[in-house]
Amino acid sequence: MDVAEVTAAYLLYVVVPVWLVAGFADWLCHRASSIETTTGPKESVIHLLMLAEMGAAILLALFFRINALVVLLMLALLVAHEITSYWDVRYATGRRRVTAFEQKVHDYLAVIPFMAFSFVVVLHWPQVAGLFDSAAPPPDFTLTFVGTNVPVPYVASLLGAVVLFELLPFAEELLRGLRAKARGERDDK
Repeated sequence: MDVAEVTAAYLLYVVVPVWLVAGFADWLCHRASSIETTTGPKESVIHLLMLAEMGAAILLALFFRINALVVLLMLALLVAHEITSYWDVRYATGRRRVTAFEQKVHDYLAVIPFMAFSFVVVLHWPQVAGLFDSAAPPPDFTLTFVGTNVPVPYVASLLGAVVLFELLPFAEELLRGLRAKARGERDDK
């Protein structure tokens, strides 16, 4: 295996699974803090927005040829995710108890998207270099669907894990918040 293969394997089989575990741990923290009766559905919507932002970046990486356009789209999604995560923390602070453990989980959720994006940049450096260096090959700005960039069983397992450990739990969190709001168990702040 060359360095690019090892880097890609590390991204797929270490970074992404750790990211999923951190996301699920964050949901467990929210559940333990009774998020439905504190910050309620508004914070849950923010969480789903962050999931959508990073989900879109992952889908780009999985199903499209990674070139200058895809790298720039992924960068835009990463920046949007950072802005949304700031909004999330700002909203939650003072409205509900955020434990030291949850703060530690947030450390991972903050750094892993940047780390994953950095690996993509390194793995596709000629396209990135073309954005800044006229001596580099010209960047490609076409959006080309390729089916999948990684083995199909990995894609199926990843998408299944995302639905099972991210999408469904955070949708359940939103549902709990909406029910609590309907019962009058919290105030909208």
